[in-house]
Order: sequence, then structure tokens, then C-alpha cells
Amino acid sequence: MTSSRPTLLRLREGQTKVGFAELFFDLVFVFAVTQLSHTLLEHLDLAGALRTGLLFLGVWFMWVTTSWVTNWLDPEKVPVRLMIFALMLGGLLLSSSLPSAFAEHGLAYGATFAAIQVGRTLFMLWALRGGRSPGNFRNFARILVWFSLSGAFWLLGGLAEPQARLWWWLAAVAIEYAGPVAFFRVPGLGRSSLTDWDIDGAHLSERCGLFVIIALGESILVTGATYAKLDWNPATVAAFAVSFLGSVAMWWIYFDSGAARGEHRIVHGNDSARQARLAYTYLHLLIVAGIIVCAVADELVLMHPAHADAAGVAAIVGGPALYLLGCAMFKWVTNTRALPPLSHLAGLAMLAALWFAAAPLHLSALALGAATTTVFIVVAGWETAALRREARAAPAH
Repeated sequence: MTSSRPTLLRLREGQTKVGFAELFFDLVFVFAVTQLSHTLLEHLDLAGALRTGLLFLGVWFMWVTTSWVTNWLDPEKVPVRLMIFALMLGGLLLSSSLPSAFAEHGLAYGATFAAIQVGRTLFMLWALRGGRSPGNFRNFARILVWFSLSGAFWLLGGLAEPQARLWWWLAAVAIEYAGPVAFFRVPGLGRSSLTDWDIDGAHLSERCGLFVIIALGESILVTGATYAKLDWNPATVAAFAVSFLGSVAMWWIYFDSGAARGEHRIVHGNDSARQARLAYTYLHLLIVAGIIVCAVADELVLMHPAHADAAGVAAIVGGPALYLLGCAMFKWVTNTRALPPLSHLAGLAMLAALWFAAAPLHLSALALGAATTTVFIVVAGWETAALRREARAAPAH
């Protein structure tokens, strides 16, 4: 029998809009993205990249699982708002600990992460109590088991020595990311199904698009703040222009058609739950990771336009490659096409050529940055022209 208590769940009448409390929550992640990019910049080597990448995987999954929860919960209800604000506090503590998560603040990071994942799941179970959506209640009961297990690894990692911490936290991340793929199977409780994940596709699509905007905004902030501290000479002015044009082209590649087409597929397709899991939960992390690395690359180009070491080349070329790969895969799975967009594949090939040519040609950071921005512009222009031709030809069929 369904409870007569007022529900905390959204009453879906048409497409659900993103609430102001959710946008307020996202402000914490402006700080998180900034912390991640600065941490990578300060430790721009293989070990630093692995550690920062692991931290990013945790931050992204914490954010995206919160977005799944607020897809069901109504942020206009006071208890839900209070839960969101509590998560904001936890997220702020988490973000503050990022630069020294593998040093003195490991326990703060691990304990906060575990508390957020487990606490939010307990709140969802409380909101679903009394017979509301029994399938989803069982779904979150299984999720609680998985997050409790990963939470133990987050805590153990926080207590471990920094050298061993990486392995504990790698296990925690593996558990969390494996959960949706395994449908949160738990002995005795069975497994969830895609029908349990009755999501509002438009809402989740908008939430992920907003996170992309957050990450791009952080890149713009880095560019502006760094440029403001420099002498405005021809090299820095050129680096500033290259960085800004690169950010605009990145926005164009994602938002000109990809975001809208992805939303149309998840809203009108018959596989919304699968799209939410694959296209938005997993593939968007490549897109956001690419933007973060591109922000690091922009700062390198601005600060040291005349020189690029091996690590700098990896950032300047690797960031755009991550971004294009993520966009290509996202557009592939959200459209009925045999292959990812040809423009994106060509862009990836050009970036690979740049990577191999950088050392023999002694390319400077500014030259590499200009080249990667040119690749972005070519990809954006190519795809836009192809889609416009396709649209003009459509009525003839």
C-alpha cells in the first residue's frame, strides 16, 4: 500500500526542468574543476596525471550519481533542498582536500566521499519508503550495498600511507564504476533492471550539458586570470587568442548539434536508461576530462609560449584528443550511424600526427596550441557544414 505522506519525488508532467537548488549545488564543482586542473598543473608527470585522473573519476561519479538522484527527487521540497545543501557542504570539503588528497588530507577526502555516497543513498531510500516505486526502492537498496563497500575502500585508503592509498582508491573507483554495468547485483537481492531506472532524459541531458559549461567556464577563468598577470606582448596576446578560440570551438563541437541530438535520442528513443548510463554517465567523463586537461594546456601556452617539454606536449595535444574522443563516442551512441563522425576521427588523426611531429619539428607550446585550436576549428566547421548539407537534402527524400 502506498504511503499517504507527501511525496518528495518529482511529479513528472512533461519535461522536468533543472531546479535552482541543483544549479546552486553545481557551483561547488566550479571549485572542484579548478582544484583538479591546478593539481595536474603542479604535478605534470605520469604519477601526477594518474593521481589527478583517479581523483577526477571520483569527483565525476559523485556528481553524476547525485544528478541521477535529483532526477527523481523534487528540489522544490524542503527536505530535498536541505539534502542538496548538505551535499554542497560535503562537496566543498571534498574539493578543498583535492590538492593534498594524497598527502595530509587523505582521510578527509576518503571519509567525505564515503559519507556523500552512502548518505545520499540513505536519503533516497527514505524518500522512496512506504511503497513508492518499489522497484526503485530495491534498486537503491542494492546501490547502498555497493556504495558501502566502496566507501570502506575510500576510508581504508584515507588511513593508508600515500604510496598504498592509490591502490585502495583505485579499488573504490572500480567498484563504483562497475556497479551500473553489473546492474548493482547483490547476492540475495538480485539485480536491478533498466526498467527500474525510469529517468527523465531531458533533465539528465541538461544536467550534463551544464557540467560541460562549468568545465568550459573554468577554462575561460584560467585563461583570463593567467593573462591578467602577464606582460601583454605579441607572444602572450597570441596565446590568449589561441586559448579563447579553442574554448569557443570546443563549445561549438558539443553544443551546436551534439547536445540537442543527444537529448532528442534520450527523450524520444526506447532506450533512455541505457543512454543515460552509457552516453551520459560514462562517456561524458571523457569530455569533461578533456576540458580540464585543455585548461592546463592553456595555462602552459600562456605562461611558457616558447617552450614545451614532453609533459607539456602531452597536455597540449592530449587534452583536445580526450575531448574529441569523448564527443565522437557520445555522438556515435546517440545517433544511428555506423561509425563516429568522420570529422572527429579526422581531428583525432591530425592530433596524433601533431603528437609525433612535436619533438622532431621542435614545436613551441604556442605553435602546438595554435595547431590544436586549428584542429578544433576544422572539426567544428566540417561537422557544421556536413549537417547543414544533410538538412538541406532531407526534404528531397
